[in-house]
Amino acid sequence: MVNRKELDPEKSPSARFGQLLRRLRDERGWTQDELAERMGCSGTHISAVETGRRPPTLQFARNADRVFGAGERFERLSRAARYTALLEGFPDYVAHEARAAEIRLYEVGVVPGLLQTREYAAALEADAVRREAITPEQADERVELVLRRQAALARIPSPLIFVVLDEGCIRRPMGDPAIMDAQLEHLLRFAERPNTVLQVAPFSMGARRPFSLPITVLTMPDRSLMSYAESAQRGHLERETGLVLPMLTAYHQLQAEAPSQAASVDMIEQLRKGTL
Repeated sequence: MVNRKELDPEKSPSARFGQLLRRLRDERGWTQDELAERMGCSGTHISAVETGRRPPTLQFARNADRVFGAGERFERLSRAARYTALLEGFPDYVAHEARAAEIRLYEVGVVPGLLQTREYAAALEADAVRREAITPEQADERVELVLRRQAALARIPSPLIFVVLDEGCIRRPMGDPAIMDAQLEHLLRFAERPNTVLQVAPFSMGARRPFSLPITVLTMPDRSLMSYAESAQRGHLERETGLVLPMLTAYHQLQAEAPSQAASVDMIEQLRKGTL
């Protein structure tokens, strides 16, 4: 097709949304006007979304899911495209996280979002508001995303989730004692799930920890690998398998050096009792 703008679906969630919309439309042999009639909008609107000139609204995404029978696929992509209170690169990561077959997390200082209670997440973001790093509205947006990420992983088949927490994650108080106690209880329940492994890397591990910063490694359904890491300014999603493999190897070494899940659960239980 002459002058047909091609989008790179890896560039952003909006580009991925537009590319998917166009591909499914082409597969059915529909013109933009024919799709627009089914979705209750204009062909010009369809064109703008497909080429990334207009971000998809939530209602537009839900209509696309209905028309194409795509479950909530378009809705998830639209939410990733709309989040504005997040580091550059993170919404793109979230879209991949929702499809991953295996997730490996190492976190420092705070309980990671996939394991946070609503109250813990709210306390964390309230502190960011206090420091004027974000607005109250952006704090609400971040908490909402935490809960949506958790809901996206409650699927069948369930992804395997491996988590290693630096000891500081369970020792750093967040909110009042009741919030922290509920968060520790939530970690214990997480460890009981059949698709999860939870370990705590104690301070005493010292230099035996291969990572000094948080890291996430995703294994996708086709067994391809991705890693995600953050600086203070932005997040970086690495898709080159050759660059991710050393991180996966280091993660396995971290798991081998860290106490077992049973020992880690005991550590959390003793901390809850105030006897550690």
